[in-house]
Amino acid sequence: MMRTKNRTILMIITCVGLMISSCNTRNDQNNTSGKGTVKATETVTDKSLEPLDIQSIKNIIDIEGKENNGEYKIVVPQNDLKVMVDGFQIIPPMGLGSWAAFSPAKNGAMVMGDVIVTEDDLWPVQQEVIRQGLTITAIHNHFVRNNPNVMYMHIGGMGKEEELASKVKAVFNKVENSRGGNPANGLKTEVENSLDTAMIAKILGHSGQLNRGVYKVTIGRPDVDLLDHGSPVSTFMGFNTWASWQGTPERAAVAGDFTMLADEVAPVIKALVENDIEVVAVHNHMVHEKPRIFFLHFWGIGNSEKLAKGLRQALDQTGSVSN
Repeated sequence: MMRTKNRTILMIITCVGLMISSCNTRNDQNNTSGKGTVKATETVTDKSLEPLDIQSIKNIIDIEGKENNGEYKIVVPQNDLKVMVDGFQIIPPMGLGSWAAFSPAKNGAMVMGDVIVTEDDLWPVQQEVIRQGLTITAIHNHFVRNNPNVMYMHIGGMGKEEELASKVKAVFNKVENSRGGNPANGLKTEVENSLDTAMIAKILGHSGQLNRGVYKVTIGRPDVDLLDHGSPVSTFMGFNTWASWQGTPERAAVAGDFTMLADEVAPVIKALVENDIEVVAVHNHMVHEKPRIFFLHFWGIGNSEKLAKGLRQALDQTGSVSN
């Protein structure tokens, strides 16, 4: 009789234990589901950011820009600089334009920019960037053997549109003060271009635009969802690969920038070097981006078709290829 009671008690305890375990399992699943809901809500919030007050930015910064899908970008061509590289003049469409782009963000807005400075501008401008509470995320070259020497200073910031616009305006004003005038007011030079741009576009798989004798092809990275400080970074905000061309079919010059994931860096460099295209810089443009992104600047001189095929081989090492 006692054994029967003990068996009964043991069975009851076992059943209660199984019931508790089952409840805990369901609670764990519910908690996991709850976390998933939070993430989904955060994602929805990211996609429903307040639109930029673009008119306020225009009023404060007083530089005419372009709007694209709710983002706003200003460009200041450095027409006052006559930069020469290997006998070719580097004009703004070849990569000699300072810019700042504004995008909606969780805390109001995000700004990213690239300020071109001479050796004399470098110190006062970086002081002004820090004084304004913006961040410097990179300082680097785009060219070698360039005369005069120019550097590229990447800046960033988060906050309200009006505050960011005022900060950017102060930085560009500092460049004007250092140079003794607005860089955009210099002589607008054109360069020679007799290239077969249709051939270049066909090889690269992307078409471009002609501006002041420079044929520029810009290629986005739709395969990568890039975030910086938790906010999306678009092609318009500088997340792109590009190539600018000038010259003749027999002696062309091409300068540009590759956007690469970590595993793409080595194969892209290998493809460029093996096709006689010089890698002149490898660096970051951001510091809080996810995933990690690297930027590579290149310079090539030679037969335009050969250069285009070399660039295409490098593009094939990335997710930028469309066809």
